[in-house]
Amino acid sequence: MANLNDSLAQLQNIDGALTAAVVDSSSGMVLGSVGSGVDIELAAAGNTEVVRAKLATMKSLNLNDQIDDILITLGKQYHIIRPVAKKEGLFIYIVLDKARANLALSRRKVQDVELVLEV
Repeated sequence: MANLNDSLAQLQNIDGALTAAVVDSSSGMVLGSVGSGVDIELAAAGNTEVVRAKLATMKSLNLNDQIDDILITLGKQYHIIRPVAKKEGLFIYIVLDKARANLALSRRKVQDVELVLEV
């Protein structure tokens, strides 16, 4: 198991990573972050609303499933939101430079970090 700082360091080492955080989705508070380029506090609060909206929609549709990750593609960036399966209420948030990141590998590495994250 990796502690929060180790996990954040692994996220920062992903090719194209600009910033990353572990966020409490009940409050929108950042538990830890690394990198720069985005106001991570504001982004965490906003993406908490994205996670809540998706969960509410899934409930309304009676979908008996879970979110693996949410991908937001911008012109110059990828934003990946990945709920932490073993710790309900937390999610990993990472912003990647689209020109330098490999999306498939990045998603896989975020999944690897999520599996060993110990908070």
